[in-house]
Amino acid sequence: MDTGTHLVMGIAIGGLALVDPVVAESSAMFGAVMAGTILGQQAPDVDTVLKLRNNAIYIRHHRGITHSIPATILWPIAITAILSSIVPDANLLHLWLWTQIAVFLHVFVDIFNAYGTQAFRPFSKKWVALGVINTFDPYIFGLHCVGIVLWVFGANPVWTFSIMYVIIVCYYILRFMVQRAVKKAVHNTIQDEEYVIVAPTMRFFYWRIAAASKTHYYVGRAYRRSVNIYDKFEIVPLPRTPYVNAAMQDENLRSFVSFSPLYRWEIAELPSGLTEVRLIDLRYRSNDRYPFVAVAHVNDDLEIVNSYTGWIFSEDKLQRKLQIGASE
Repeated sequence: MDTGTHLVMGIAIGGLALVDPVVAESSAMFGAVMAGTILGQQAPDVDTVLKLRNNAIYIRHHRGITHSIPATILWPIAITAILSSIVPDANLLHLWLWTQIAVFLHVFVDIFNAYGTQAFRPFSKKWVALGVINTFDPYIFGLHCVGIVLWVFGANPVWTFSIMYVIIVCYYILRFMVQRAVKKAVHNTIQDEEYVIVAPTMRFFYWRIAAASKTHYYVGRAYRRSVNIYDKFEIVPLPRTPYVNAAMQDENLRSFVSFSPLYRWEIAELPSGLTEVRLIDLRYRSNDRYPFVAVAHVNDDLEIVNSYTGWIFSEDKLQRKLQIGASE
């Protein structure tokens, strides 16, 4: 989920903590627990700072080790230790418990969107992504905001947020049902598909579709049970030329391949004499473009002159990014 949703979730969990008599009997304890649940909801996303290095490292590691089983255990301990030094009278067990709940729920809800997490590390590095909730879901965010406003105006937070989370659980179940119906509609439309990605959008009945058969990739959108296929690409294996082999060793392209399950490629000879190898993720079609790409320029000595991976919505911006990368 996005940072804003994790923030309101932290506040809601802090409100639910008032069901605990140890938390409810002391304003200092409640303040510590509220800080713990808010920090616990934010802590796993500390790896966002990897963007400051480069996109390749961020793509490969975001929602990786910081969302792993060891991290899910260590974050609450670290946060509890810090807060207990600020609020010495806080009950450590109860402070840790509610912080642990907040951290666990952060990792748990991230599993339900299309990006997913490596939540089972170190036992498995597989990305777990159920793809039923968009990274930002306006309904989930809105329900939390309504609950917080009701609390501010005097509603009982325990009952308010308990009812809210029952509604959200029902919403998740409904999303699974809709996703299943969309997958069935995709099968009825393509019929020979072997791999299908059905990804949510912010609009409840609109879903992104990317699928592969033995011979073709398909990209489209679904509205309810109506499926529209916008693009169809023949599957052609990436040629293993010296230029391509050199490009595929670049960290930007390696990160892209580790992240993207469905992509096509383009190879072009540039006027400058360089060879461009471009990989294009098929999951994120927007306004007739595929904005998530990885590009490497290779010279005749099989050296990477410049490269980039990330979101690009115009060719001019991509070329500027490549030039910046080459000058660093």
